[in-house]
Amino acid sequence: MEWVTRLENSLDYIEKNLTDEIDFEHLAAIARCSTYHYQRVFSYMVGVPLAVYIRRRKLSLAGVELQQGAKVIDVAIKYGYESPNSFTRAFKKQHNITPSQAQQEGSLLTSYPRIKFHITIKGDEEMEYCIKTKEAFRIIGAKKALSTDIEENFKETPLFWQQVATDGTLEKLIPLMTQEPKGIMGVSVGFESDFEDKKEVSNNKELSYYIAVASDQAVPENMEEYIVPPFTWAIFSGQGAMPQAIQELEKKIVTDWLPSSGYEYANGPDIELYLDANPANAVFEVWLPVVKTN
Repeated sequence: MEWVTRLENSLDYIEKNLTDEIDFEHLAAIARCSTYHYQRVFSYMVGVPLAVYIRRRKLSLAGVELQQGAKVIDVAIKYGYESPNSFTRAFKKQHNITPSQAQQEGSLLTSYPRIKFHITIKGDEEMEYCIKTKEAFRIIGAKKALSTDIEENFKETPLFWQQVATDGTLEKLIPLMTQEPKGIMGVSVGFESDFEDKKEVSNNKELSYYIAVASDQAVPENMEEYIVPPFTWAIFSGQGAMPQAIQELEKKIVTDWLPSSGYEYANGPDIELYLDANPANAVFEVWLPVVKTN
């Protein structure tokens, strides 16, 4: 419940700052998680990316002010648009009318109200998981730099898997799989955040994604190594067509299991472990670093 409360507090911050530039890092600090994890949780729980939600809220309030007689240029500037033209395009996309039409009596607008986070206990689907504490382990594999834009990463990561599968890298990884956990892994690193007195401290970590295996072998040319730190992991099992199956499982973890689990996200690497990488019916695990709530 504390996790949900912190998410609610982050929404309060958004509402109080809709006429300013909203700092995603500050939102994550309120929720006490990394910026990347905050955006992912938000997208899963709300159904739209954080940036889209903020834009919709701004344009909803802008529509109200226009109906109350405010000038288009004043409203555009107030809600962060550099020109009336860019404001008009965004406004029309949401409301299906122009700002000047919104000023007319009887105009029909589309409003997006402030959301609220809450726990919904469904109990209609089983989720198999275990809690496991594991010492640090070493992985070897192909590495790709990631963006701080989570939506961009959702597009780029599947393309990276295609590249590794077709250029022979994936085949070269199999013989290097000498340690636990056994399987091909997708590991997101660098999204951790440190906190001091409940404020986020930037640590300028490189955001990266590895397609790798746990190994004690020498690092081949054109590959890199990474040491996964020791963590307590919540490990969930899944099976199905990719990437939909694993995306659905990850969504259920953060929306259904995490809020009422007695654990919270521990700001560590995220791991996808593929035991059978058949894209039509993959067998996989999702490893989420967790810590017990206070």
